[in-house]
Amino acid sequence: MLAGADSIDDLDLLRHGAMGRLFAGVRAPSTLGTFLRSFTHGHVQQLDKAGGGLLAGLSARVPGLLTGGDVDGIAFVDVDDTVREVHGYAKQGAAFGYSKVRGLNIQLATISTPTAAPVIARARLRKGNTASATGAGRLLAQAITTARAAGVTGRILTRADSAYYGWAFVGTALRHKAWFSVTARMTPSVTAAIASIEASAWKAIEYPNAVYDEAENRWVSDAEVAEVPFTAFTGRRKAEHVSCRLVVRRVKRLQPLASDGSEQGELFATYRHHAFITNSTLSVVEADQRHRDHALVEQVIAELKDGPLAHLPSGKYPANAAWVACAVIAFNIARTTAVAASMRTARWATLRTRIINIPARIAATGRRLVLHLPTHWPWTSGWKSLWATATGPPTPATT
Repeated sequence: MLAGADSIDDLDLLRHGAMGRLFAGVRAPSTLGTFLRSFTHGHVQQLDKAGGGLLAGLSARVPGLLTGGDVDGIAFVDVDDTVREVHGYAKQGAAFGYSKVRGLNIQLATISTPTAAPVIARARLRKGNTASATGAGRLLAQAITTARAAGVTGRILTRADSAYYGWAFVGTALRHKAWFSVTARMTPSVTAAIASIEASAWKAIEYPNAVYDEAENRWVSDAEVAEVPFTAFTGRRKAEHVSCRLVVRRVKRLQPLASDGSEQGELFATYRHHAFITNSTLSVVEADQRHRDHALVEQVIAELKDGPLAHLPSGKYPANAAWVACAVIAFNIARTTAVAASMRTARWATLRTRIINIPARIAATGRRLVLHLPTHWPWTSGWKSLWATATGPPTPATT
């Protein structure tokens, strides 16, 4: 998977070139496929837990993986799901979900900081027609526990879109003493709260096409934010009512052109409103910025789909679930590799090109294997930094 495998047949890469000289016991792809099909649901759960433990070990080996050097700063746990389209009638669990395509649903939680790229805390494979928020509370609890085990000691902000707007997600965040930031559904109570915001409460923010007026010390923008106190989930029992902040961002709607192609002047500005609930103590502007950063989880999903999750290779559901768990482990190893090689912002595809699929040569001398890197190779320093981190002594404990 690290080298780009997205199907069982691609695992034959392990038997190419000099891989046999470096690794003993390399099996054929069919053998590995049989191994995956031997998994049960319990085995997958064990593998998922092992992946969480591995992430904690990787963060200890490479301290900048999660904290980015700031162990007491804020960390973000983002939860989202995606549908991976599949083909063939033999795929167990495949169904038509919210994306209107036949596939399997993958739910995942990522951990990131303002200075560290996201890693995957936990992930699970589900039936294609499973609702997005199903099991969100358990997944979030596992992700927060994994983040703490991996060295995150500061405040955790959990984020999700409107599909997770409910007590399961928010209640789990509260039980684990974490902040939450969840996109609100436009229910009657939410729309009424938005309508109650006074005109003077709106504050212009930095947004595409915004201009900063130095004279007036403010942004001239088509986007503004405001907040209002709000009580969420009033339809549930009183103990589950959540008093929080409703932060709203409104963006001016584009005016349609006139029949002659000219732009009409607006008599009354119309807006699109985007609201989310949060219990954070961040300022209204920063809370909005942090919430919008939830979109980075989409990049993680894109990298997985560009790699091992380009296909779900087996017809057996547990085998595909094990494949997803292995893909998570591979992603976290790749992210650790990027940090250790001083390529913190490199994507997985870039890492494969620069560090993993290297045009090197292996020679034997004095009963030792020597790896000869290409002359004038631009990524030599990064590769050597990775080698020193991987083979050197672990970072000494400070306590």
